[in-house]
Amino acid sequence: MNHNLTWQQAVWLAAAAAAVAAALWAWSGARRRRGAEAPARGLGVARLLREAAVVVGLYAVWQWVGGVAGRSTDGAVARGQAILDLEHTLHLPGEHTVQQWILPSAPASQAANLYYATAHFGAMIALLVWLYARHRGAYGRVRTVVAVSTAVCLAISLIAVAPPRLLPDAGFVDVAARYGQSVYAAAGALVPDEVAAMPSVHVAWACIVACAVWRYGGRRWRWVGPAHLVLTVFVVVATANHYWLDGVAAIAVVAASAAATTAGYRAAARVRGAAVSPSPSRRCVPPPGSTGRTAPPAAARASTAPTCAPPTSSAGSPRFRTSTPRPAPPHTRPPAPSSR
Repeated sequence: MNHNLTWQQAVWLAAAAAAVAAALWAWSGARRRRGAEAPARGLGVARLLREAAVVVGLYAVWQWVGGVAGRSTDGAVARGQAILDLEHTLHLPGEHTVQQWILPSAPASQAANLYYATAHFGAMIALLVWLYARHRGAYGRVRTVVAVSTAVCLAISLIAVAPPRLLPDAGFVDVAARYGQSVYAAAGALVPDEVAAMPSVHVAWACIVACAVWRYGGRRWRWVGPAHLVLTVFVVVATANHYWLDGVAAIAVVAASAAATTAGYRAAARVRGAAVSPSPSRRCVPPPGSTGRTAPPAAARASTAPTCAPPTSSAGSPRFRTSTPRPAPPHTRPPAPSSR
């Protein structure tokens, strides 16, 4: 049972979405050049298809890199056993205990296998569609965290690590293979690899879903995200596809990726602010009563010198109050005495 797209299928799907988006952008640009208004619905569809192409393209890269990493299994079993020994040293709960909770029940085992195979990608797609439709301002940052954390996880997973179910002497059961639900049973040279256990992309994506839904889901639905994270961690351990430390490493990758993304967005905002907000220019205003064509007398030059005022806002009021010297009253002679 394999509910995942192959990397080839994902590439074709991403290319088709990108091509349609490019065609819509070109059509809208042609209408604007002719003086016609580009339809808002067409532009909205183009943006949505562009984002879909990015997400599906990331999925294709994930699948392809997984297949490449899975070609070499040198040292994978030894590294998996080392992780298991480290967990025992740290006194973490044993994966055997969690697996025993579902082994006696066929429905529970099959439900865990199905959740492992479908929920991680389905939940991420649902999250991105929901953010794009309802919280457009948060969509870009969440998508960037997904891309960065996935890339980091893929880079780490190039070091082959066997999952618990592939350790020959550890006593784990391959629950998916027992019920014919393994996502690794599909034919083909490049399929989701079996020796990329560290870190768990399932847990990384579930952590992103949990944080985003908790922040933007409102009081009624915010608990859905953390519940998905807890259930994902339980499923990947109970099916013996990942270790506890795989999940810990994945959450650490997400935290670092989120911090880097936030720093990048702040730096970009500062650069944009410096580019579009130059220092306000000052303009010189001639003194009252002066036409600006003739120079005032020498005695009155100091008192009638032009003053520089800051630019005014759209309402006409100055944004900065400055003291403007008042011109001195003109010199007058006293009246001549009367001849009477």
